[in-house]
Amino acid sequence: MQLVPGSLRRTAIVLLAACVAVLAATGTRVPGYGLPDRLDATLDPRFTAYLGRFPVMLNWLPHLGGQKFVLAMTLALMLACSVARRWRGVVLVVATVPIAIGLTEYVLKPSVGEAIDQAFPSGHATSSFVLAASFAVLLANPPRRVPDGVRLLLVLVAFLLAAAVAAAMVANGAHTFTDAVGGAAVGTGVVLGCALTLDALGSLLQPEPVAPPPPGG
Repeated sequence: MQLVPGSLRRTAIVLLAACVAVLAATGTRVPGYGLPDRLDATLDPRFTAYLGRFPVMLNWLPHLGGQKFVLAMTLALMLACSVARRWRGVVLVVATVPIAIGLTEYVLKPSVGEAIDQAFPSGHATSSFVLAASFAVLLANPPRRVPDGVRLLLVLVAFLLAAAVAAAMVANGAHTFTDAVGGAAVGTGVVLGCALTLDALGSLLQPEPVAPPPPGG
């Protein structure tokens, strides 16, 4: 079963390209082109001022992007896919979470982040968005019929929670706005890229059967 149905494949490709563009835009600091710095200077204090009024939530939300919660949710998604015998979904979850986190922590932070003197991209944003995007992809073509409204609601909740985690990291001063946006782009982009790749490999290994020609008159 395809992870990304044909009707959504073009949208997934466009979103993947957008994630790459956003990551490049937020991680690049060109002299005389200070858009990322201006965004941070403008938006960071606003996140701090607004979320600072909810200290309990501000302290609780980062746990949703922490290692224990991410591991628990990864195992839960793997178990759900296994029960549904959706093996391509299992591979997606097993691959995307470590790839996204590894890309952020061991590639982008040491190279891009250190170059611009920031913790770029945010690991918490990466973790929370890779889970939300994985959940969204798994719901895009579920093995059992789920009403469209329910699927949309569940996906919106997942991404709202991921955005809340990223916003909390900005509000408590651990990251800047562009750090969080970069992490969201990494998490979402890795999931979309892996899902499209798995579908393409699956089509090559198990091509759809050719319909027999109609009987002659």
